[in-house]
Amino acid sequence: MVHLEAIMDRGARWLRSEKVLQVEAAGQTLPVWVLETGSRNPKAPVFGLFGGVHGVERIGSQVLLAWLHSLTERMHWDDALHRKLEQVRLVIMPIVNPAGMWLRRRSNANGVDLMRNAPIDAMGKVPFLVGGHRIGPWLPWYRGPRGAPMEAESEALVRVVRERIQCAPFSMTLDCHSGFGRRDRLWSCYARSHRPIAHIGEVYSLRQLMQHTYPHLHPYLVEPQSVNYTTHGDLWDYLYDSLYDKQQNSTEQQHGERIFLPFTLEMGSWLWVRKNPRQMLDFLGYFNPVISHRHHRVLRQHMPLIDFMASAAANRDRWIPTPKQRPQRTRDAMQLWFDS
Repeated sequence: MVHLEAIMDRGARWLRSEKVLQVEAAGQTLPVWVLETGSRNPKAPVFGLFGGVHGVERIGSQVLLAWLHSLTERMHWDDALHRKLEQVRLVIMPIVNPAGMWLRRRSNANGVDLMRNAPIDAMGKVPFLVGGHRIGPWLPWYRGPRGAPMEAESEALVRVVRERIQCAPFSMTLDCHSGFGRRDRLWSCYARSHRPIAHIGEVYSLRQLMQHTYPHLHPYLVEPQSVNYTTHGDLWDYLYDSLYDKQQNSTEQQHGERIFLPFTLEMGSWLWVRKNPRQMLDFLGYFNPVISHRHHRVLRQHMPLIDFMASAAANRDRWIPTPKQRPQRTRDAMQLWFDS
């Protein structure tokens, strides 16, 4: 939080910041900040960045702060960056769950896993506990009481996405996590279903664009989350489905569909643990690189991905499939991820 506020002070000339929530944790009052920069044109594409949804996964917030630090420093001297930002709006929520981070827990202060908290159920069975449950907050992956409102942090994230991101004709988001497997994965929706999302062709096109543009980029495994497992209550599934349910029930389709592509960066922390088993002596070591040189390497290696996605959002018309191309891209995506 100290680092974030220093960045906000350093970039105050260009960063539009707002405290959208305050939460309590062990006698501390902690703010949840949202930052914006770039175009104010309501028709400009939007790229959203989120981190710290799970309090123990600090590396997600640290990656965003490292990138944001470089961005604000470049703003002091890089005219080309300012011209680029005239084409796109950036919305950054780097520490969604400061109470969980302060308390060294995955959940928020109420024991609720924010990424299992949306009012949406998976289609079919989910992995026991991991897929979300309502047994009680003493177990991880707790969804919260049935029928209760979403947690304040979840509601704040949903409100930010709906009011500042999904309103654009084109938007993408990247939510930074860690903890699954030994590979860094770039996940798209769905988490709740093995069915493809309506924009699976666009997801495939972005994958192809990234691989063709950066053949030597850090090797991300790009795939729908459900290829690995399904869960209840995923906030990004909820935001994606609620947007298109709303569009189908309105006249908005007559004026062109809005495209919203949420992605999750799932950094494979098992690799860090395998290289340094002593990390298991500290609970945070299961989710974050502990050795200094490895920590700095992780901060470096994801910066090109964030830059790429911001540029892809700004230039979406150059790679989004046309109506004629879309059926083939969808078939390609189905063959890659779903036909087995």
